[in-house]
Amino acid sequence: MQKIRLRDAHDQFVNFLKGKKHSASTIVAYGKDIDQLITFLEELEKHNVHEVGKEDLEAFLATMSKKGYTPKSLSRKINSTRTFYRFLKVNEYITDDPSLLVEHPKYELAPPRILTPTEYRALRDAARNDPRMFAIIELLLQTGIRIGELANLRMSDLHEDSLTIRPYEKHEERTVPLNKPAKDALKHYLDIRPNVSEDRIFVTKSGKPFLIRNIRTAVERYFRLAEIENAKVNDLRHTFVAHHLKHGVSLVLLSKILGHKRLSTTERYLNFVQDRAKDTTTFLEL
Repeated sequence: MQKIRLRDAHDQFVNFLKGKKHSASTIVAYGKDIDQLITFLEELEKHNVHEVGKEDLEAFLATMSKKGYTPKSLSRKINSTRTFYRFLKVNEYITDDPSLLVEHPKYELAPPRILTPTEYRALRDAARNDPRMFAIIELLLQTGIRIGELANLRMSDLHEDSLTIRPYEKHEERTVPLNKPAKDALKHYLDIRPNVSEDRIFVTKSGKPFLIRNIRTAVERYFRLAEIENAKVNDLRHTFVAHHLKHGVSLVLLSKILGHKRLSTTERYLNFVQDRAKDTTTFLEL
């Protein structure tokens, strides 16, 4: 077993995540969680990896709880810590993993926010005079793709009746069908898209890629304009899933289109769908 200081291990861990091609947001989140843990451990006068035990990790979580962190946030910190300790063990900085002895706090997942037809039509109407945002909202709603996947779309990914979704955050490449509303919205946007060399489909007026955080801010602005409360960008994906399940679209087919790694991820939406129709392979036009 090699000895290493916590701060040095943290730096190596972040570089390890970058080498594994994790998304920037994942690297930042894990890095911040571990930095927060190490700061707490340093207050306990523990500066080396081998000095840390289960009780120290539990004390950290107890302190975070007192500071107002939710059980869900604490569970995420445990996941970050376990990823960090897996890295330490693989690199032979530890022999025993104390993070595996720490239990996740129990919490219930909030039900997904599923927009009603009245709500998503109001959202669509609010963005109708903005071709770029109308196309973004329509794509998210009609295909169920993730916001990061949308931001990453290239012109070469666009085909007559489908989109190629590139590998994203360890999700494999897949093909997603395009229905008529999505195709029409994309065509209208591409007709006025700035004539720039950038290959990303969605760009700013200056021709630079339209970034995830800016897309999210813009979509949420239209939620407010449409007077739709308590809705976020990812709720368009939830809405796509729920309405297609209600329509009777095959679980297996829908899971494949969504890029879910496990069928159970798609199945959990059945808890929020009533009066499911008979199985079909026909996709809706929301």
